[in-house]
Amino acid sequence: MKDVNKILDKLEELYPDARCELEYTTAFELLIATILSAQCTDVRVNIVTRELFKKYNKAEDFANLSEEEIMEKIKTCGLYKSKAKKIKETSKMICDNYNGEVPDTLEELTKLPGVGRKTADVVLSNAFNKDAIAVDTHVFRVSNRIGIVNTKTPEKTEFALMEVIPKHRWSHSHHVLIFHGRRLCKARKPECELCPIKDDCDFYQGKE
Repeated sequence: MKDVNKILDKLEELYPDARCELEYTTAFELLIATILSAQCTDVRVNIVTRELFKKYNKAEDFANLSEEEIMEKIKTCGLYKSKAKKIKETSKMICDNYNGEVPDTLEELTKLPGVGRKTADVVLSNAFNKDAIAVDTHVFRVSNRIGIVNTKTPEKTEFALMEVIPKHRWSHSHHVLIFHGRRLCKARKPECELCPIKDDCDFYQGKE
């Protein structure tokens, strides 16, 4: 059985600045940025949203744009056609059903078009300071590679992590796992020799 708290302590020491790297000032801006971040880097999303949010940063702004207009503004983020459709529909639903305000529960957030558990968890934990674990590709890979959990899907990983990580650590833990995945525990060439938790890692111990 892994000492998950010990692993997280070491990662927090390694990444004292671990945080959401998407730039935002409101829950709505974070929601849009997170939708744009699918299969796209946070760096690229921030480049796009710095300009985008100067003029369009409320649900009504995007609800009043056509999908084509949204596409034109976000096309460097990749998958821009489907993202434009999701942004338009989500913005319209927020206007129609939530008085233009982003809802602050998982149940309501996941009713929005294009908003899955991961996106909802990002918004809940960062914009609303609620305990949540957002499982992106890094969290999924790193937590299974280390052996904190042994799951086959991001959703199962989320529930398994919620079981083994104390609730008050949920939100910050996903930031340190993301930082670890981006900086050391990379998908193709993990830099195991530099890793402070290699002695606690199944992958390093050759158990995979």
